[in-house]
Amino acid sequence: MKIGILGAGHIGKALARLLAEAGHEVGISNSRGPDSVVEGTQTLRDLAHEIGRGVKAFSNEDAARFGELVIETIPFGKYMDMPAVQMEGKIVIDTANYYPERDGQIDLGGLSESAFIARHLPKARVVKAFNTISAAHLETLGDVGKPMGERRAIFIAGDDAEAKAAVTRLIEEVGFAAVDTGSLEDSRVQQPGTPIYGPDLTATQARAALQK
Repeated sequence: MKIGILGAGHIGKALARLLAEAGHEVGISNSRGPDSVVEGTQTLRDLAHEIGRGVKAFSNEDAARFGELVIETIPFGKYMDMPAVQMEGKIVIDTANYYPERDGQIDLGGLSESAFIARHLPKARVVKAFNTISAAHLETLGDVGKPMGERRAIFIAGDDAEAKAAVTRLIEEVGFAAVDTGSLEDSRVQQPGTPIYGPDLTATQARAALQK
């Protein structure tokens, strides 16, 4: 599958490596383009080369156009940078978390964070995932050799069953287990400040925590 990743921060880099290693074609981007500096003197193109396995460097628009599935890992407050037109009709994984101290005050209109993103991307098939795990754990805790119940949980939520099934397969391919929290509105239970945000839980532990 062709996967576009918007954002070249820690989560974006970790997902690019894992998904490329799983055999997917991956393009990673930022809003400034392939030759922009992302760290020190390293450009986005350099970063893609460092990750290896054919990962490509793109602008956000080109990454969204490239991907059959798109993962957005940009800070929540920069949601307007997402190229909505190029994401139409595609499964979009929303990894962002809203931190007012970083992102400024944003009126969510009473919506969950991911339902707010879905309103901004009305023709995309949004699934919330990868927002409760650190990049370090993404890099180290996946294990395809473990049974599903013993794998580190990745919480997902969405309103499109087919899109959630596709995201579940990706999660399993990189050695984790998907635990469904429900609809995009139900994704409130996996937002910052909730009991399941952050802890290192197996799938079995995660399902038990959701029942409490």
